[in-house]
Amino acid sequence: MRERATAVAYALGWGLLRVVPEWLGRAVFRGLAEFAWLRRTDKVRQLEANLRRVTGPDVPEERVRALSRAGMRSYLRYFYEMFRLPAMGRAITERTRATGIEELEARIRAGRGVVAALPHMGNWDHAGAWITMRGTPLTTVAQRVRPESVFNRFLAFRTGLGMEVLPLTGGEGNNAGRLARRLREGRLVCLLADRDLTPGGIEVTFFGEPARMPAGPAALAERTGAALMPVSLWYEGPEWRIRVHDEIPVPAGGDRVARVRAMTQELAHVFEGAIAEHPEDWHMLQRVFSADTVDTADTAGAVGSVEEPGGASETDPPRRGADG
Repeated sequence: MRERATAVAYALGWGLLRVVPEWLGRAVFRGLAEFAWLRRTDKVRQLEANLRRVTGPDVPEERVRALSRAGMRSYLRYFYEMFRLPAMGRAITERTRATGIEELEARIRAGRGVVAALPHMGNWDHAGAWITMRGTPLTTVAQRVRPESVFNRFLAFRTGLGMEVLPLTGGEGNNAGRLARRLREGRLVCLLADRDLTPGGIEVTFFGEPARMPAGPAALAERTGAALMPVSLWYEGPEWRIRVHDEIPVPAGGDRVARVRAMTQELAHVFEGAIAEHPEDWHMLQRVFSADTVDTADTAGAVGSVEEPGGASETDPPRRGADG
């Protein structure tokens, strides 16, 4: 019953919100955000636990609650805009402000692949649509969600925006190999990279605590010679903001595992700065810090773990979400 309700909700979202007046759609989703925040659901409490790491232990509870309220509004704004994105047309480019994008596009024009590594900030579907509209196609990986009909809708939605989407599980062939080929072809690969979804991962220091992040973005860059470039996203009034950060180089020394670890730690440092500047736009309603997880055993040293693409895009339904 829950899966059927989720499927119906998503179908209505994609169908109705393209024709409902924008002011009304935004008001409804803002109301949903307020409802979830007032109920202080498990997801809201987890968001607050994550935000406490960002703000520090001495910040008053009232500040954390205010941030989580703004965070839920930002999170539901993402969902509203995701449903409406195919109907937004020129607004996608007219309301976007980006810095550093020229550096990324220059590498692509020169025939060098780029791994764009993003935290769960702002609207990553919009960013993907925006850059494809600028003439740079991309490849990404998507986490399977249940029911299958919802996953298929997401697949069709992102493909319709011009993205090549590989399923994290159950697809044809090896994702790491296909992503590596795209990078060697001088193409763009975009991966969400602030939460590990694989059995392994790299343990990093993140806001002063151990956390696991996927090895895939750094491993692919190290393996193929592509540029690893962090990208942060946030909202500024009605505008979408995108910042492409400086490339993270491959360290000169150490073995492959050590190089991937060092690059992933540097990626975590960049994410820290971006999230600290815009904590309300960090849509992390899941457990990311090792202290919050049941199994904190260190499996990051396995060579196989740095072969996994990781960084799948996740889209939890606003009414609930998967911790897996």
